[in-house]
Amino acid sequence: MNEIKLGKRSIGADFPPFVIAELSGNHSQQLDVAMLMVEAAAKAGAHAIKLQTFTADSMTLDVNNEHFVIHEEDSLWRGESLHALYQKAATPYAWHQPLFDKAKSLGMLAFSSPFDEQAVDFLDDLNVPCFKIASFELTDLPLIRKAASKKKPLILSTGMASLTEIEQAVNVARQAGCEDIILLKCTSTYPAQPTQSNILTIPHLRDAFGCQMGLSDHTAGIGVSVAAVALGATVIEKHFVLDRQAGGVDAAFSLQPDELASLVIETKRAHQALGQVKYGGTQAEEKSKQYRRSIYVSENVLQGQALSSTNLRIVRPAFGLAPKHWDNVLGKVAKHALVKGTPLDWSMFEC
Repeated sequence: MNEIKLGKRSIGADFPPFVIAELSGNHSQQLDVAMLMVEAAAKAGAHAIKLQTFTADSMTLDVNNEHFVIHEEDSLWRGESLHALYQKAATPYAWHQPLFDKAKSLGMLAFSSPFDEQAVDFLDDLNVPCFKIASFELTDLPLIRKAASKKKPLILSTGMASLTEIEQAVNVARQAGCEDIILLKCTSTYPAQPTQSNILTIPHLRDAFGCQMGLSDHTAGIGVSVAAVALGATVIEKHFVLDRQAGGVDAAFSLQPDELASLVIETKRAHQALGQVKYGGTQAEEKSKQYRRSIYVSENVLQGQALSSTNLRIVRPAFGLAPKHWDNVLGKVAKHALVKGTPLDWSMFEC
């Protein structure tokens, strides 16, 4: 897969993982908190911040019946109406420009997930470098078509999608003119468990669609994200919060600043460790070879005396004959006296 350019930053297998800090609604409707989040994300080393562009009315209907209330017992938002939840989580449209400007001033990219076609136009007018389609919207093919028509890179979270649904989304994006697509493996539970992550899907999807792959990670900690890099993920997205204890709609599965910094560092290390298929040691290991084992004289040997396990040993360092010659050396006769601590050499005995 070719590298993808987002602004001046390159994304691909030859580059460190691209780390996105998802602000979501963890700003709790306070612009000053959102600004602090952007600053903290930059300090932690994140490469981008991401918002979500919607209103409660663009997401759902303000209707009070059982269809519009969250009933799942294990949900963080059990009992909430969808409309009320989205009101709490929404980032006001008026905040986008100042938050984007703040991010850019700190050397980060800034973009968002549009949840309707009007949001796509709004974000395009703000010159975002790409669009991100959330996992729940992957089956909204008209939305994908609209975002793809802007001819900018498109990041698609796969979430609950079947292989067929992913294929439909990718095909629609390509037919609409989008050439640069990044698929994110995603488990759409909040929080998600590592056992639910199935990140072995990452290389399978990469090969199936010829797209760069990443992970939208809703698990606690950074372990799953680091493992994803080892499987070929070039993009990592994590929800972000200043302080989990202070709350926020997604705080329970969001990283705090110190954890985000660790994510950036450890995913970069994981990428550096991939290297290439290589045997025989690296150049940096060359000096270490002298500390392998070899055959040494372990007791003084007289001229004409037979060499045996009594007066020879396989020890470190490696300046004598290699251990593979042990059986050939035993029983040979010393040509001259040998002093304890001498590395054995072919010239020292009758062959």
